[in-house]
Amino acid sequence: MDIMLKFIPISAQAGITGFESPAAEYKQLSLTLDQILIDHPAATYLGFVEGDSMTGVGIFPHDILVVSRAETVKTGDIIVATLNGNFVCKIADIKAKILASSAPGVRDYRLSEGDEFIVEGVVTRSIRLHRPLHRALI
Repeated sequence: MDIMLKFIPISAQAGITGFESPAAEYKQLSLTLDQILIDHPAATYLGFVEGDSMTGVGIFPHDILVVSRAETVKTGDIIVATLNGNFVCKIADIKAKILASSAPGVRDYRLSEGDEFIVEGVVTRSIRLHRPLHRALI
């Protein structure tokens, strides 16, 4: 289901007060959230974040990740993968074969020959939920 929203193309600074309402002079663009957030719809899925090992790059528990299987993984990309049967979200270091975390005190993981490791996709966007979802999505 596509939801049509009015998009106000402005930059809003957090912490500034007393600015004129942007609604006074806005352009109405016919964009959906799908068009804004998803580059390759047939190869994209959403996932919820559990854990706090990626807070250093702004990914927090309960955020939503937009993950694309159409992207080629490059060193420095944030990826979602399965590692020994568990889903993980980490920063990829392709040459060193390291899955890096970004939170203080969380150790990086060096891939070894016996690991079952499959990249599920590259995180292209993350969405912060400032209020929890009150309905089941599954």
